[in-house]
Amino acid sequence: MPSITPLPTSRLHATFDPARIPWDDSRAIPLPRNGNGRKNIFQPRAMQALDLALQIRAGGYNVYLSGEPDLGRSYMLLSYLRPQARKAATPPDLVYVHNFSDPDRPTLLSLPAGQGKKFKQLLQEALEAIGKELNRRFEAATYVKQRAKLVDQFQNVRMGLLHKMNSVAVHKGFNLDMDENGALTLYPLVEGKRLSEEEFERLDNTVRLNLKRRGDNLVQAMAGFMRQLNRAEESFHDDERGLERQVMGQVLDALLAPARQRILKACPVPGLREYFDALREDILKNTEAFLPRESPPNPGPGEGHPLPAPENIFYRYEVNLLVDNAGLSGAPIVVEDHPTAVNLLGSVERESEMGALVTDFTLIKAGSLQKANGGFLVLHIEDLLQHPNAWEGLLRALRSNLARIEDTGESSDTAIRTKGIMPEPLALNLKVVLIGAEDLYESLLVNDDRFAKLFRIKAHMADVTERNALGIRAYLTQIAMIVEENKLRPFDRTALAWLIDLGSHICEDQRRLSLKFPLLREMMIEAAALAEMRQIPVVSAAILEEAYAARTYRVNLVEEIFMEEYDREMIKVRTSGSAVGQVNGLSVTWHGDFEFGLPHRISCTVGVGHEGIIDLEREAELGGPIHTKAMMILKSYLTDLFARKKPLVLSGSLYFEQSYAGIEGDSASGAELAALLSALADVPVRLDLAFTGAVSHSGQIMAVGGVTRKIEGFYKVCARHGLTGSQGVIIPRDNVDHLMLAPDVLQAVEKKQFAIYPVRRIEEALTLLTGMPAGRRRKNGSFTPGSLYALVDRRLERLGDYAQNAFRRSRKG
Repeated sequence: MPSITPLPTSRLHATFDPARIPWDDSRAIPLPRNGNGRKNIFQPRAMQALDLALQIRAGGYNVYLSGEPDLGRSYMLLSYLRPQARKAATPPDLVYVHNFSDPDRPTLLSLPAGQGKKFKQLLQEALEAIGKELNRRFEAATYVKQRAKLVDQFQNVRMGLLHKMNSVAVHKGFNLDMDENGALTLYPLVEGKRLSEEEFERLDNTVRLNLKRRGDNLVQAMAGFMRQLNRAEESFHDDERGLERQVMGQVLDALLAPARQRILKACPVPGLREYFDALREDILKNTEAFLPRESPPNPGPGEGHPLPAPENIFYRYEVNLLVDNAGLSGAPIVVEDHPTAVNLLGSVERESEMGALVTDFTLIKAGSLQKANGGFLVLHIEDLLQHPNAWEGLLRALRSNLARIEDTGESSDTAIRTKGIMPEPLALNLKVVLIGAEDLYESLLVNDDRFAKLFRIKAHMADVTERNALGIRAYLTQIAMIVEENKLRPFDRTALAWLIDLGSHICEDQRRLSLKFPLLREMMIEAAALAEMRQIPVVSAAILEEAYAARTYRVNLVEEIFMEEYDREMIKVRTSGSAVGQVNGLSVTWHGDFEFGLPHRISCTVGVGHEGIIDLEREAELGGPIHTKAMMILKSYLTDLFARKKPLVLSGSLYFEQSYAGIEGDSASGAELAALLSALADVPVRLDLAFTGAVSHSGQIMAVGGVTRKIEGFYKVCARHGLTGSQGVIIPRDNVDHLMLAPDVLQAVEKKQFAIYPVRRIEEALTLLTGMPAGRRRKNGSFTPGSLYALVDRRLERLGDYAQNAFRRSRKG
């Protein structure tokens, strides 16, 4: 087997030469014209999907923008939509008006953009002018003269009828009297004298009964006169109302008709002409509502209750401006950050009126769905799913292509009866874009059949791009845009090169750049603030490095606590010497958004038995399913290598020492196999080397995640214990391109105080850890003499022999 050499410094970190940047600083980098976000070369797949979605007018082709957090999903989407929206037509204003034929179903009118507010204001001014003009005309001499004529005619008829009635009453021995309210009363006459009530009561009973009988007969005889009087009064009121309507008609012709023509000319939309016809007819029917009312005097104590106030009908003539697009140029883009059912779908509010909750069309409020009609509605699926009613309402609206504003109320059965309305629904014409993660997309596909039919376009955002000339140039352009948009101090060549390397560091890949620009933006803002504090005009790589160190210092308290535990040997990890059945494994830990690596001692003990390999983490219910699978792969590896002609008879235990939390993943399976083989062969393993890598059943060492953090974690422990020059980390060769190590690790490697060894197979790792060849199987089934595998094979044979003959030997002894 060829010797395994450590990686040179150049392979441990991708470093971009600042001299390759053709600009002195970020100010010289050309920016896209007009903020053209459509030419996003980083997201060709998402751009193609959005282009297709906007081209398709059919229903159901809404968009799900899938991507990880911190990719700038909303920024990318809005940068794409804004130029598209500016080129699109501005949607109409939406107004609700009273439905005079069915008040519980308000009418929805669509007016050209900007006309809704004018319509509302013009109608309000016309109604105010009508009221003033009507009062003026009622006070004019012409109207007063015409009404006086009607009154005189009525009074003549009335007095003639009263005179006839009084003549009949006198002839019958009664006197007819009328009070100030117009009520008629009969008083008996005795000897030509009118009797009062007291005098009537003092009469003889027979006389009283006779007078009462004659009075009743008289009332019946005058019933015809009373009917004539009532008809005359009704005729008078009809003539009076007719006169008022005649005057109102003249006022409407003078004031409402011009306003109507003006509005109809500016808004030739269906339903508006019919609304004005119904409006005119309703005003004529309710002319008295426009007349000034004299407030009745307050009744004194004990004089009864005041009459209820007449119904206020003027709300009918109001205009509810539901959506006002007057200030909009192009299609709307509505981003709803709090998508409750009310905020998203709209609502019908209520008012308390005499103990009951009532509503009308003026209390209809628009939601984001109505405001975005004709344009784009952007929602974050995580927020939307927090409100099931909003999600269900959105799906119903998209499926029916109608946005209904419903008055559901708080309960279906309440003690107080409520008045409800059913507003006319709005025909939808918009694109809904949901922003969310890939796992939510897959979950919705599986659990909701409607989702796949309504969101047929998936725009999937990539999280990395190639680190080539084209990608780097676009990356620098994006960095310059961040500087421009956030008004930051300029970044020089070294800072720009540092940010390119940070892009590779974030995605842990020397050949790619991370597209998580919000993370770069945070770093740039903090570095610019630091430069401003130092009064440095241009941000350099040194400032960025200092800002990065300060950022790490703010969040790495937990890591420092762990390092102190290693220093005090509270956590037992040795970085020198050797031991049998012990290997330094590596893990990655998250605390909040801070990721760091930690070494752990992996131990193994082996004895006689039939239990096989026991995973203590699984037995203690601390191991996850992937870790359990990795342990099964170890058994598969041993079976394939050593159990072709004999059974595996052993009892071995593998475990992470001082591990008190759950363990998941297979990145430690290589180190666990090394510990197991060391225990079987009774060969010590170097503790100045740590090992990370997943092992297959054939012995290949496969790539794992977080390799950079793992190396840095072991290096920190070694540095605190003292670097000996022999310390290092064994990693899978497939992970070499993922290395983006910190400067202090690079310096130690450069000084040959630390080393990184890439391996392809477990045999290479075992040679590094034990200092002896792992060996290979020969044709006769044995292993290379003097190799580690030969020792393991011999130990397994002895364990099998002990298991079979141990008690027999004991009896012989």
